[in-house]
Amino acid sequence: MPARKKYIFMTFFAMWLLLFFFGGDQLRRLAFIKKSGVSRSWPHWADGFLLKSFADPEELQRDNGDHYAQSPKDRRELRQNIYKYSRCRMETCFDFSKCRENGFKVFVYPSESGDPVSESYLKIITSLEESRYYTPNPKEACLFVLNTDTLDRDHLSIQYVHNINEKIQGFPLWNDGRNHLIFNLYSGTWPNYTEDLGFDIGQAILAKASFYIENFRPGFDISIPLFSKDHPQKGGERGWLHKTSLPPKKKYLLVFKGKRYLTGIGSDTRNALHHIHNGKDIISLTTCKHGKDWEKHKDQRCDKDNTDYNNIPPLHKAKSEAFLQPKEQLLMSEEGSLG
Repeated sequence: MPARKKYIFMTFFAMWLLLFFFGGDQLRRLAFIKKSGVSRSWPHWADGFLLKSFADPEELQRDNGDHYAQSPKDRRELRQNIYKYSRCRMETCFDFSKCRENGFKVFVYPSESGDPVSESYLKIITSLEESRYYTPNPKEACLFVLNTDTLDRDHLSIQYVHNINEKIQGFPLWNDGRNHLIFNLYSGTWPNYTEDLGFDIGQAILAKASFYIENFRPGFDISIPLFSKDHPQKGGERGWLHKTSLPPKKKYLLVFKGKRYLTGIGSDTRNALHHIHNGKDIISLTTCKHGKDWEKHKDQRCDKDNTDYNNIPPLHKAKSEAFLQPKEQLLMSEEGSLG
């Protein structure tokens, strides 16, 4: 009998310890809710004191970007004009038979004299041609990559290539874009920066930076990071983030110094990120001086942002543990990469 009582006592004691260590936080939250009488419905968090907030939800929901100012009908029509094959998936718009015959081989269209090619696109082409997947024989290819530079599709850019649509439609291998891969970093122009590339991509796979989620075709398109022309083709310095580097070994966890867009795509994202700046291990410095008429769109934070941007010493040599890349208009940041 004493052994049975001892066993029951030890069982209840163990259950009490488990409840104390693993359920104590939930009990404290329930007690707070009952005491305050606050509803648990989102977004009015009853346990807000347990979760530090960097921004007011209403502030984050405000959007100065022109993309969302469009009506749903206008956005739908624009999307249909840009992506005629919005339902493309690998099983519907990709011919796998070409890959079964010769394996995964990539054919790069031979360059033609007179065609302007940016340094960044040349690095992509060169990397493909030097890879083990490259084949000079289009009959062996499973994937095709254009020799025409499609990275910058802002028609105001000096790197914008004209008359692409007529050119690619004349390629015998084009086949409405099937089994083709198209690279793009910038599309559209100020202030909307729509995803109109200026030519019909057909059934081609699109590897693009800064996708709109409604235009991205899951399992088909490829979202790539936005990189500058200085990005090395091969190698580069080793990263500073290691799985065992906790706490961080560097002075800065994140560093960024660049432009803050007041209008257009990406403005809402960058405007919200000022909350992460703490002046210690996270440094985020932005200036409103972007474009000729930036003062027309000036907000209440611009004066302070511009002052901090000009007064804080250069940080380009600072090594940070990580970087953050929100939706972007153009890669014009001076230091770090928040965009």
